[in-house]
Amino acid sequence: MFSLHRQRLMIRTLGVATAVVLGATATACGPQKAAPKGPGASAPASLPASSPAQDNKPGDASPSPSASASASAPTSPSPSPTASASASPQVKYLMAEGSEDDQVRELQARLKQLGLFGATPTGFYGSKTIAAVKAFQTKHQLTASGSVDDATWKKVRSLSKKPTTEELSPTTNQVDAPDPRCMTGRAMCISKESRTLAWMIDGKVVSTMDVRFGSENTPTREGEFKVEWKAKEWTSTIYHTAMPYSMFFSEGQAVHYSSDFAARGYAGASHGCVNVRDKAKLSALFDQVKVGDKVVVYW
Repeated sequence: MFSLHRQRLMIRTLGVATAVVLGATATACGPQKAAPKGPGASAPASLPASSPAQDNKPGDASPSPSASASASAPTSPSPSPTASASASPQVKYLMAEGSEDDQVRELQARLKQLGLFGATPTGFYGSKTIAAVKAFQTKHQLTASGSVDDATWKKVRSLSKKPTTEELSPTTNQVDAPDPRCMTGRAMCISKESRTLAWMIDGKVVSTMDVRFGSENTPTREGEFKVEWKAKEWTSTIYHTAMPYSMFFSEGQAVHYSSDFAARGYAGASHGCVNVRDKAKLSALFDQVKVGDKVVVYW
Protein backbone atom coordinates (compact mmCIF):
# COMPACT_ATOMS: atom_id res chain seq x y z
CA MET A 1 0.00 0.00 0.00
CA PHE A 2 1.46 3.36 -1.10
CA SER A 3 2.18 6.01 1.48
CA LEU A 4 0.54 9.43 1.06
CA HIS A 5 3.96 10.93 0.24
CA ARG A 6 4.57 8.43 -2.62
CA GLN A 7 1.07 9.00 -4.04
CA ARG A 8 1.67 12.77 -4.19
CA LEU A 9 5.06 12.22 -5.86
CA MET A 10 3.44 10.07 -8.59
CA ILE A 11 0.76 12.72 -9.27
CA ARG A 12 3.36 15.46 -9.66
CA THR A 13 5.45 13.27 -12.01
CA LEU A 14 2.45 12.46 -14.22
CA GLY A 15 1.50 16.15 -14.36
CA VAL A 16 4.94 17.16 -15.63
CA ALA A 17 4.97 14.40 -18.23
CA THR A 18 1.56 15.46 -19.52
CA ALA A 19 2.67 19.09 -19.82
CA VAL A 20 5.75 18.07 -21.81
CA VAL A 21 3.69 16.01 -24.27
CA LEU A 22 1.19 18.83 -24.80
CA GLY A 23 3.96 21.40 -25.28
CA ALA A 24 5.71 19.26 -27.90
CA THR A 25 2.62 19.02 -30.09
CA ALA A 26 1.63 22.70 -29.97
CA THR A 27 2.48 25.19 -32.69
CA ALA A 28 3.01 28.47 -30.91
CA CYS A 29 3.51 31.14 -33.57
CA GLY A 30 1.39 34.21 -34.14
CA PRO A 31 1.92 37.98 -34.44
CA GLN A 32 2.59 40.29 -31.53
CA LYS A 33 1.67 43.97 -31.72
CA ALA A 34 4.91 44.96 -30.03
CA ALA A 35 7.84 43.37 -28.28
CA PRO A 36 6.93 43.70 -24.57
CA LYS A 37 9.74 45.02 -22.37
CA GLY A 38 10.29 45.87 -18.74
CA PRO A 39 8.68 44.67 -15.49
CA GLY A 40 5.16 44.68 -16.93
CA ALA A 41 5.97 42.36 -19.84
CA SER A 42 3.91 39.20 -20.03
CA ALA A 43 5.68 35.83 -19.98
CA PRO A 44 5.72 33.62 -23.10
CA ALA A 45 3.21 30.82 -23.45
CA SER A 46 5.99 28.24 -23.17
CA LEU A 47 9.58 28.81 -22.09
CA PRO A 48 12.58 26.77 -23.28
CA ALA A 49 13.78 24.18 -20.80
CA SER A 50 16.91 26.25 -20.20
CA SER A 51 14.97 29.39 -19.11
CA PRO A 52 15.63 30.31 -15.45
CA ALA A 53 12.73 30.11 -13.03
CA GLN A 54 11.41 33.40 -11.72
CA ASP A 55 11.58 33.11 -7.93
CA ASN A 56 10.38 35.77 -5.52
CA LYS A 57 7.95 37.56 -7.83
CA PRO A 58 6.64 40.97 -6.69
CA GLY A 59 4.38 40.42 -3.70
CA ASP A 60 6.12 37.27 -2.40
CA ALA A 61 6.32 37.34 1.36
CA SER A 62 9.66 35.51 1.69
CA PRO A 63 12.80 37.52 0.98
CA SER A 64 15.43 35.97 -1.26
CA PRO A 65 18.55 34.39 0.36
CA SER A 66 20.68 37.19 -1.07
CA ALA A 67 18.41 39.83 0.49
CA SER A 68 18.64 38.08 3.91
CA ALA A 69 22.41 37.86 3.61
CA SER A 70 22.63 41.55 2.74
CA ALA A 71 20.52 42.49 5.77
CA SER A 72 22.72 40.51 8.21
CA ALA A 73 26.10 41.43 6.70
CA PRO A 74 28.06 44.26 8.32
CA THR A 75 27.84 47.57 6.55
CA SER A 76 30.97 48.37 4.53
CA PRO A 77 32.58 51.74 5.22
CA SER A 78 31.82 54.57 2.82
CA PRO A 79 34.56 55.45 0.32
CA SER A 80 36.77 58.33 1.35
CA PRO A 81 36.29 61.71 -0.38
CA THR A 82 39.73 61.27 -1.98
CA ALA A 83 38.75 57.93 -3.54
CA SER A 84 35.45 59.33 -4.82
CA ALA A 85 37.11 62.34 -6.39
CA SER A 86 39.73 60.24 -8.19
CA ALA A 87 37.20 57.80 -9.68
CA SER A 88 36.61 58.42 -13.40
CA PRO A 89 33.05 59.45 -14.35
CA GLN A 90 30.96 56.73 -16.02
CA VAL A 91 30.42 57.32 -19.73
CA LYS A 92 26.77 57.54 -20.75
CA TYR A 93 26.07 55.77 -24.04
CA LEU A 94 23.16 56.75 -26.25
CA MET A 95 23.38 53.51 -28.24
CA ALA A 96 25.27 50.27 -27.64
CA GLU A 97 25.25 46.56 -28.44
CA GLY A 98 21.72 45.18 -28.13
CA SER A 99 19.96 48.52 -28.62
CA GLU A 100 17.06 48.39 -31.05
CA ASP A 101 15.12 51.48 -32.11
CA ASP A 102 14.75 54.15 -34.80
CA GLN A 103 17.80 56.05 -33.56
CA VAL A 104 19.99 53.00 -34.27
CA ARG A 105 18.45 52.79 -37.74
CA GLU A 106 19.36 56.44 -38.33
CA LEU A 107 22.91 55.81 -37.08
CA GLN A 108 23.29 52.90 -39.50
CA ALA A 109 21.96 54.96 -42.43
CA ARG A 110 24.35 57.82 -41.65
CA LEU A 111 27.32 55.44 -41.32
CA LYS A 112 26.29 53.91 -44.65
CA GLN A 113 26.48 57.39 -46.22
CA LEU A 114 30.03 57.64 -44.86
CA GLY A 115 30.97 54.28 -46.40
CA LEU A 116 31.42 52.53 -43.06
CA PHE A 117 28.26 50.40 -42.83
CA GLY A 118 27.68 48.01 -45.72
CA ALA A 119 24.44 46.35 -44.64
CA THR A 120 20.81 47.46 -44.75
CA PRO A 121 19.71 49.57 -41.75
CA THR A 122 17.68 47.32 -39.47
CA GLY A 123 17.53 49.32 -36.24
CA PHE A 124 19.38 46.56 -34.34
CA TYR A 125 22.81 47.33 -32.86
CA GLY A 126 24.86 44.20 -33.62
CA SER A 127 28.39 43.24 -34.61
CA LYS A 128 28.35 45.12 -37.94
CA THR A 129 27.25 48.34 -36.24
CA ILE A 130 29.89 47.93 -33.54
CA ALA A 131 32.60 47.51 -36.20
CA ALA A 132 31.37 50.55 -38.16
CA VAL A 133 31.24 52.74 -35.05
CA LYS A 134 34.74 51.66 -33.98
CA ALA A 135 36.08 52.49 -37.45
CA PHE A 136 34.43 55.93 -37.30
CA GLN A 137 35.75 56.63 -33.80
CA THR A 138 39.29 55.57 -34.73
CA LYS A 139 39.25 57.74 -37.86
CA HIS A 140 38.17 60.82 -35.90
CA GLN A 141 40.40 60.34 -32.82
CA LEU A 142 37.51 59.38 -30.53
CA THR A 143 37.60 56.60 -27.94
CA ALA A 144 37.05 53.44 -30.01
CA SER A 145 34.54 51.79 -27.70
CA GLY A 146 32.17 50.61 -30.42
CA SER A 147 29.32 52.27 -28.51
CA VAL A 148 27.86 55.70 -29.27
CA ASP A 149 28.29 58.43 -26.68
CA ASP A 150 27.24 62.05 -27.11
CA ALA A 151 30.52 63.11 -28.73
CA THR A 152 30.40 60.30 -31.29
CA TRP A 153 26.76 60.94 -32.19
CA LYS A 154 27.38 64.68 -32.68
CA LYS A 155 30.34 63.95 -34.93
CA VAL A 156 28.41 61.40 -37.03
CA ARG A 157 25.56 63.86 -37.50
CA SER A 158 27.89 66.73 -38.43
CA LEU A 159 29.49 64.69 -41.22
CA SER A 160 26.32 63.20 -42.73
CA LYS A 161 22.90 64.33 -43.85
CA LYS A 162 19.49 63.40 -42.56
CA PRO A 163 18.62 59.99 -44.09
CA THR A 164 15.74 59.74 -46.54
CA THR A 165 12.87 57.29 -46.05
CA GLU A 166 14.42 54.98 -48.65
CA GLU A 167 17.77 55.09 -46.87
CA LEU A 168 16.14 54.26 -43.53
CA SER A 169 13.81 51.54 -44.80
CA PRO A 170 14.89 50.10 -48.16
CA THR A 171 12.37 47.99 -50.05
CA THR A 172 14.42 44.86 -49.40
CA ASN A 173 17.09 44.08 -46.82
CA GLN A 174 20.65 43.41 -47.91
CA VAL A 175 21.60 39.76 -47.42
CA ASP A 176 24.20 39.05 -44.76
CA ALA A 177 27.33 36.95 -45.34
CA PRO A 178 26.23 33.31 -45.02
CA ASP A 179 27.06 31.29 -41.94
CA PRO A 180 29.70 28.59 -42.72
CA ARG A 181 27.10 25.90 -41.91
CA CYS A 182 25.08 27.08 -44.91
CA MET A 183 27.87 26.49 -47.42
CA THR A 184 27.18 22.80 -48.02
CA GLY A 185 24.00 21.03 -49.08
CA ARG A 186 20.54 22.62 -49.08
CA ALA A 187 19.91 25.26 -46.42
CA MET A 188 17.64 28.08 -45.37
CA CYS A 189 20.30 30.49 -44.07
CA ILE A 190 18.58 32.95 -41.70
CA SER A 191 20.45 35.98 -40.34
CA LYS A 192 18.99 37.79 -37.33
CA GLU A 193 21.28 40.78 -37.81
CA SER A 194 20.39 41.51 -41.44
CA ARG A 195 16.84 40.11 -41.03
CA THR A 196 17.12 38.03 -44.16
CA LEU A 197 16.58 34.46 -45.31
CA ALA A 198 18.83 33.12 -48.09
CA TRP A 199 17.88 29.83 -49.75
CA MET A 200 21.20 28.21 -50.61
CA ILE A 201 22.21 25.06 -52.49
CA ASP A 202 25.85 23.94 -52.35
CA GLY A 203 27.03 27.39 -51.25
CA LYS A 204 25.14 29.37 -53.90
CA VAL A 205 22.29 31.76 -53.12
CA VAL A 206 19.15 30.80 -55.05
CA SER A 207 16.71 33.33 -53.57
CA THR A 208 16.45 35.80 -50.70
CA MET A 209 13.66 37.42 -48.68
CA ASP A 210 13.10 39.68 -45.66
CA VAL A 211 12.19 38.04 -42.36
CA ARG A 212 11.00 39.00 -38.88
CA PHE A 213 11.58 37.18 -35.60
CA GLY A 214 10.12 36.74 -32.13
CA SER A 215 10.33 39.34 -29.37
CA GLU A 216 12.81 39.19 -26.47
CA ASN A 217 10.20 37.30 -24.42
CA THR A 218 9.42 34.80 -27.18
CA PRO A 219 12.74 34.54 -29.05
CA THR A 220 13.38 32.62 -32.25
CA ARG A 221 15.82 29.85 -31.40
CA GLU A 222 19.31 30.01 -32.86
CA GLY A 223 21.33 27.08 -34.15
CA GLU A 224 21.32 24.43 -36.85
CA PHE A 225 18.05 22.56 -37.39
CA LYS A 226 16.29 20.53 -40.08
CA VAL A 227 12.88 20.97 -41.67
CA GLU A 228 10.76 18.52 -39.69
CA TRP A 229 7.48 18.87 -41.62
CA LYS A 230 5.63 21.24 -43.94
CA ALA A 231 2.06 22.51 -44.28
CA LYS A 232 0.85 24.79 -47.08
CA GLU A 233 -2.16 25.81 -44.99
CA TRP A 234 -1.82 25.85 -41.20
CA THR A 235 -3.31 27.65 -38.19
CA SER A 236 -1.49 28.11 -34.89
CA THR A 237 -2.95 25.75 -32.28
CA ILE A 238 -2.18 28.27 -29.52
CA TYR A 239 -2.81 31.71 -31.06
CA HIS A 240 -5.30 30.60 -33.76
CA THR A 241 -3.65 32.73 -36.46
CA ALA A 242 -3.03 31.66 -40.04
CA MET A 243 0.47 30.39 -40.90
CA PRO A 244 0.50 29.73 -44.68
CA TYR A 245 3.48 27.93 -46.20
CA SER A 246 4.74 26.71 -42.84
CA MET A 247 8.06 24.85 -42.70
CA PHE A 248 8.58 23.67 -39.11
CA PHE A 249 12.13 23.32 -37.82
CA SER A 250 12.16 23.52 -34.00
CA GLU A 251 9.35 22.41 -31.66
CA GLY A 252 6.54 24.48 -33.12
CA GLN A 253 8.67 27.26 -34.59
CA ALA A 254 8.47 27.59 -38.36
CA VAL A 255 9.30 29.71 -41.36
CA HIS A 256 5.91 30.95 -42.65
CA TYR A 257 4.11 33.81 -44.38
CA SER A 258 2.75 36.56 -42.12
CA SER A 259 0.08 38.99 -43.28
CA ASP A 260 0.83 41.06 -40.16
CA PHE A 261 4.48 41.41 -41.20
CA ALA A 262 3.38 42.33 -44.73
CA ALA A 263 1.08 45.04 -43.36
CA ARG A 264 3.06 46.51 -40.45
CA GLY A 265 6.66 45.49 -41.05
CA TYR A 266 8.97 45.55 -38.07
CA ALA A 267 6.48 47.38 -35.85
CA GLY A 268 5.51 43.95 -34.49
CA ALA A 269 7.07 40.56 -33.81
CA SER A 270 6.20 36.88 -33.97
CA HIS A 271 5.86 34.48 -31.04
CA GLY A 272 9.09 32.77 -32.12
CA CYS A 273 8.53 31.89 -35.77
CA VAL A 274 10.44 33.31 -38.73
CA ASN A 275 7.93 35.54 -40.54
CA VAL A 276 8.18 36.23 -44.29
CA ARG A 277 6.28 39.15 -45.86
CA ASP A 278 6.72 38.29 -49.57
CA LYS A 279 4.08 35.61 -50.18
CA ALA A 280 5.07 34.93 -53.80
CA LYS A 281 8.73 34.35 -52.92
CA LEU A 282 7.84 32.11 -50.00
CA SER A 283 5.41 30.10 -52.13
CA ALA A 284 8.20 29.37 -54.59
CA LEU A 285 10.58 28.48 -51.73
CA PHE A 286 7.99 26.19 -50.14
CA ASP A 287 7.85 24.14 -53.36
CA GLN A 288 11.65 23.74 -53.40
CA VAL A 289 12.37 22.97 -49.74
CA LYS A 290 12.25 19.31 -48.70
CA VAL A 291 11.79 17.73 -45.30
CA GLY A 292 15.29 17.20 -43.93
CA ASP A 293 16.83 20.33 -45.48
CA LYS A 294 18.97 22.43 -43.14
CA VAL A 295 17.75 25.54 -41.33
CA VAL A 296 20.50 27.72 -39.84
CA VAL A 297 19.47 30.66 -37.61
CA TYR A 298 22.40 32.88 -36.57
CA TRP A 299 23.53 36.40 -35.69
